[in-house]
Amino acid sequence: MTGHRAQHSHMANHWWWRPGWQQGSRFLTFHFTFQDAADVHRLAADYRLALADVNGLDLVPDSWLHLTTQGLGFASEVRKTDVQAILDAAGERLSTIPAFDLTLDCPEITPEAVRWEATPSAPPTEVRSALREAIGTVWSDVPEDDGFAPHVSIAYSNDTGPAAPVQAALDAVDSKPSTAHVRSVELILLNRDQHMYQWETYARLPLA
Repeated sequence: MTGHRAQHSHMANHWWWRPGWQQGSRFLTFHFTFQDAADVHRLAADYRLALADVNGLDLVPDSWLHLTTQGLGFASEVRKTDVQAILDAAGERLSTIPAFDLTLDCPEITPEAVRWEATPSAPPTEVRSALREAIGTVWSDVPEDDGFAPHVSIAYSNDTGPAAPVQAALDAVDSKPSTAHVRSVELILLNRDQHMYQWETYARLPLA
């Protein structure tokens, strides 16, 4: 087990309204989710327990653990025919990409979240590239061309303040890394109305 990394000294509120977002917004995006990943749930439980008494954090339950992958856009602005065409193109490409394992070890602190860097990064990056190719067969402009760092958040900051209490809580955890076997990617209808990323599944695309 590697040591926890302290990269930031202060926390910031994650839940400010980003451009286009408001109460009631629904966003179509591809995510990896971890509802059936028992080993991830084991690791998450250890860190939720450690972080439970730290002020200013919204802890992510097992049902909402996710790895953000590739957005499409707000549901009110995306035509259903386009969504289906993208799903068809993506399904063809993903059918040749094998399922893979992801490992989560020690979370790191970012200004707005506590998150694991998912390793290896190559398999989810390959899936994202296939999704972007599929989107490009339907739209001339593919959204979210801003880099990709596969990660899974265990907590989001809901306030400003020092990161030291978060770091101390993380340092108290002694838990072995977890592994998740990823067999599919989901297109979800995402909301953030209640200081949590929650969603309904729109479609699930299997890997090979």
